[in-house]
Amino acid sequence: MRKKLNITEGIFPMPVLMVATYNKDGSVNVMNAAWGTMQERGNVALNLTETHKTVKNIKERGAFTVSIADAAHMTEADYFGIESGNDTSDKFLRSGLTASKAETVDAPVINEFPICLECEFIEYQEGKYGCGVIGKVTNVTAVDSVMVNGRIDMSLVNAIAFDPYTHGYYKVTERVGEAFKDGLKLKK
Repeated sequence: MRKKLNITEGIFPMPVLMVATYNKDGSVNVMNAAWGTMQERGNVALNLTETHKTVKNIKERGAFTVSIADAAHMTEADYFGIESGNDTSDKFLRSGLTASKAETVDAPVINEFPICLECEFIEYQEGKYGCGVIGKVTNVTAVDSVMVNGRIDMSLVNAIAFDPYTHGYYKVTERVGEAFKDGLKLKK
């Protein structure tokens, strides 16, 4: 038997993405965005409204970064979703994290988060079904501690996912199969 639930952002897991930009004064701004994905290979889509300080910065600078939040920095990641850059100009400084300039775009890389996508702003889609910010990925970097044989090992990333049903965070750590291979067992 199935139980009827209230409609919510009911896809689990939802990524916990840290979207970083520079403010007009050059200080770092970061927001927590669970509504984001790859639109196609090489393009990021973030469902963000224009009221976010981050969106204003993206439009002004033409760039942003998207980092994958990890369990070690869950508190900071959650803080970036609680506090608005519109209200607190030093919110990144308060987090205690550090940043460096991205290699290919005018945006910061948050040093403590393990994976970072550097993105060039393409467009903002609005309207009833517009998805918000679209960006072209120009560079991807990862810290050495999550690399094995020149490739990212996701079990070392300890990425966190957002649970929209109970508002919890979960670690994504264990590999359970081989994509595009395990399903072949059922092919006849």
